[in-house]
Amino acid sequence: MPGECIRLLLADDQALVRGALAALLSLEPDLTVVAEVGRGDEVLDAARRTAPDVALLDVEMPGLDGIAATAALRAGVPGCRVLVVTTFGRPGYLRRAMEAGADGFVVKDTPARQLADAVRRVHAGLRVVDPTLAAETLASGVSPLTERETEVLRAARGGGTVATLAAALHLSEGTVRNHLSAAIGKTGAHNRTEAVRIAEQNGWLLGD
Repeated sequence: MPGECIRLLLADDQALVRGALAALLSLEPDLTVVAEVGRGDEVLDAARRTAPDVALLDVEMPGLDGIAATAALRAGVPGCRVLVVTTFGRPGYLRRAMEAGADGFVVKDTPARQLADAVRRVHAGLRVVDPTLAAETLASGVSPLTERETEVLRAARGGGTVATLAAALHLSEGTVRNHLSAAIGKTGAHNRTEAVRIAEQNGWLLGD
């Protein structure tokens, strides 16, 4: 019966991926896609317009990342449950998504039947988490970086000299060097490029 369908909102900045997800999930008789958006800052308005039961959110989107969108959605449309579906299975992402109020977290290469089942379980009030990623999250722990160290490493992702980073962050060059040095030590890296890579892999640099 149409009234028994679980209403879905899909948010992913890659149109092909979003379309494929919509097509696959729409094949299920009890699932119906009522909204699709390509930006994180469009999620809340779309949810208010279409009243989905479950929102499937990507992590890395323009406007607002999926974790921030999760928090906004849980505050603005608390009846909508959230399943984060992402390419990036990073421990830090999982931890932050759950802290933001997500009900589930799976990777995009999850088979279609399992993804549909995850939607049903989340809709039923259960928590659904990729088991491998859950184990990695427990093993990795929380980010060892301070907020400022995270900000400096995030800025360093694009390269640039210490002077360039200092100007962009409105900090002194000495302060930037100190934060980079601390971040390198905390991540166990040999240099700032490796520190950025390690922090990225663990999902510690998500944000603006």
